[in-house]
Amino acid sequence: MTVYTQKFKVQSVEKALSKNANTTLKQIAENLGVGYSTLQRWIRLAKNNKLETPTPRMSKEQSPQEWNKVQRLEIIMACHSMTIEQVSSYCREQGIYPHHIDEWKAEFLLDKQDTTSISKQDKKKFKQEIKQLKK
Repeated sequence: MTVYTQKFKVQSVEKALSKNANTTLKQIAENLGVGYSTLQRWIRLAKNNKLETPTPRMSKEQSPQEWNKVQRLEIIMACHSMTIEQVSSYCREQGIYPHHIDEWKAEFLLDKQDTTSISKQDKKKFKQEIKQLKK
């Protein structure tokens, strides 16, 4: 994704608004190397006086989906003996919601069940192989 400077955006909008009758907005967007819909959005923002205010950058914090299993387990263990109010407060400090903890618990339990069912299947295969080898 290309990031354009504010100066470039303003100049692009000025160029688009001062175009002659023979030039289309699509042609201007192509000449600038910008998407047509992007240029339209910049024009719309400029008309609402919102183009020159920089958009806030996304925070550098991890989203809950990016947390690894160790971090998730630590959160689950930390919240285990807390009340609902304490869990909510703790979650706010960590930048997550209480439902994330419930989802993570369910994932851990599902992973545990999956590994036991896989080992049962493997046992079955091994028993069949042993029978065939004995024959």
